Amino acid sequence: MIKLGVNSVLFGAFDFATACKYIKAAGYDGVEISAIKGMCEHLDLDNWRAQASELKQIVSDNGLEFLSMEEAALDEDRLIKAFEAGAEIGIPVINIGPGGKADVEEDFQRQTDLMAKMSEKAESYGVTLCVKAHVGGSIYSTSTTLRAIEKIKSPAFGIDMDPSHVYRAGENPADALKPVLSRTKHIHIRDCKGPGPSPGAPPDQACGRGDIDLFAYCKVMVDGGYSGPVCLEVIGAGKMELPDVVVIAAESYGYLNACLKSLGARS
Repeated sequence: MIKLGVNSVLFGAFDFATACKYIKAAGYDGVEISAIKGMCEHLDLDNWRAQASELKQIVSDNGLEFLSMEEAALDEDRLIKAFEAGAEIGIPVINIGPGGKADVEEDFQRQTDLMAKMSEKAESYGVTLCVKAHVGGSIYSTSTTLRAIEKIKSPAFGIDMDPSHVYRAGENPADALKPVLSRTKHIHIRDCKGPGPSPGAPPDQACGRGDIDLFAYCKVMVDGGYSGPVCLEVIGAGKMELPDVVVIAAESYGYLNACLKSLGARS
């Protein structure tokens, strides 16, 4: 069964206990904890040891599981802390963006060299490092994702496939998923209205409200045998009231759960 989760960045204005309470109430199986410096640090990587016990208890008390962590930055020092925290707390996947600038070859080589190095370190901690194609980044499209896959051989390296980013790069997300699915180990998911460059207002990122054919995307997942986490990632909700944030989470769960149930991937 494909497990559904929410990146806690959606609840960035609230504490982690509140986030987990309503993520569970919306129906999700687990949580992706946000450790995004400057945006949402439910997990403070500079202080993770002091938090570890409490975070595990909150997740357990709410009947959830840790599906992943978003650290976001390709920063060696922070990633080592993320790997340590993931190994201790039980967070199997660490997600980052690629950094660098699109179509700058020096950036692509530098960033993928560092990903290869950090993937080897992730393997030693028993966690997986995943990167996603990101609008404007050194990896931003199917072709650049495939180049990274070809270059980085570590079994602890995977792709975090986010349909909204490849959609804003001008691609069909369902078609873009097929060639990279074998190395896809995590999926960030949200909808998007228009070509970007931003994904739009938080309500428009709720699954089913935008222009992306997410059912077709889910079908490629299921037909290809994907069994990793699928985590809703909605950004920009920092000033929203709690009920409005919960609506986004609950509406997206209903949409994704219905799609995956109809495809036989959820009971």
